[in-house]
Amino acid sequence: MSNSALSLGPDQSTNSQDRQQLHLSLHHVTILVRDQDRSLRFYLDQLGFNLVVDARLDSGDRWAAVAPPDGTAILALVTPKPDSVEYKLIGRSTDIIFVTEDVTAKYHEWRERGVRLHHPPQTPPWGGIYTRFEDLDGNSFGLAGRDEMSRQIEAKRRAVAEKLEAERRTNQELEIAKQVQARLFPQTLPALRTLDYAGICIQAHEVGGDYYDFLNLGPQQLGLVIGDISGKGIAAALLMAHLQANLRSQCAIAWDQPRRLLRSVNELFYENTPDNAYATLFFAEYDDKLRRLRYANCGHLSALLLRSDNTLERLDSTGTVLGLFSEWDCSIAELEIFSGDTLALYTDGITESFNNPGDEYGEQRLIEVLRRNRDLSSEALLASIVEDVQHFSPHEQHDDITLIVAKCKEESPSSVTILRRSPSAS
Repeated sequence: MSNSALSLGPDQSTNSQDRQQLHLSLHHVTILVRDQDRSLRFYLDQLGFNLVVDARLDSGDRWAAVAPPDGTAILALVTPKPDSVEYKLIGRSTDIIFVTEDVTAKYHEWRERGVRLHHPPQTPPWGGIYTRFEDLDGNSFGLAGRDEMSRQIEAKRRAVAEKLEAERRTNQELEIAKQVQARLFPQTLPALRTLDYAGICIQAHEVGGDYYDFLNLGPQQLGLVIGDISGKGIAAALLMAHLQANLRSQCAIAWDQPRRLLRSVNELFYENTPDNAYATLFFAEYDDKLRRLRYANCGHLSALLLRSDNTLERLDSTGTVLGLFSEWDCSIAELEIFSGDTLALYTDGITESFNNPGDEYGEQRLIEVLRRNRDLSSEALLASIVEDVQHFSPHEQHDDITLIVAKCKEESPSSVTILRRSPSAS
């Protein structure tokens, strides 16, 4: 059975939620005793209190403190010097009142343990039920049942405790979700002879709706995928996982037919998500032998292809978003990638990042960074873009930052010879 200190003022746990007030709480109440060892045994063994501290201070004094089982009040057991004024105060009424769910049960429990109680529980004029008890030195305390006021205070305390526990569980669940979602992003990169590529997703919150992937579509075939799910938070993260599962499962069936593959992905996404859920998606299939890129842009931002001569091509939309329409189709575009070309796929977390005046980062700044750092490796180029975005927008991140960079490698003379002799490459 637990005890708690009776508070007749406003609930401090509720007030502490107000950021306008500095936190303030009661540290301890001093109880004057003749023998700390003897008193400790009484409070711990007979009253069932818990030991808070028992230590020797630098001054040589001993600091001993106990608390009722719920820990809301701390009693410091202090032994004053025999010739002091404080020593004469031992054995007085403390005016401290403890409150419990069942005064009668606690009364009988303590009587059996040899605690001195003044009288059986009584009903005082202010309501509830009440008695008094003494420690070994005659210090007296009140023991009260839960009247209406204390019940209201306890209800507030429980509400705050339940809220804090709910927040703790939510944070714990979000952390687990974050770890699970992190495993959904590519863990390994299929090795290619002609393409140096890398991807990154920096989430604005614990979980998010951005998606990127590298799919092994067979020998010398790589799928590059980037997407953005409608909405934010847990709902978007669940839709992201759903889209990824659909895409990977369909790739195993129809990887060599991207149009059919995406129609199947849209059908599954449409049938198994809410009516207002949708996703933008850029799907590309890269042939490592032919250096050919076949792609579908499903309502996503235009990919940027920076050619080796510094000219820029935008890979615009070839279809609408996934998940909104049961009857859906897209077209497949195709182009050749040459040595020194750089491909960038990204989400609006990059271009719609804004600075303090409210200016957006925009596509043009992204293009400038690509041109300025085009000689870097894909991983280093990725880092330079993220760094530039975060420098431009140094405040709290509001959207996921997701990016794929792929650079076509320079060929060695031997590989060029092999490629020229290949009928499929001619």
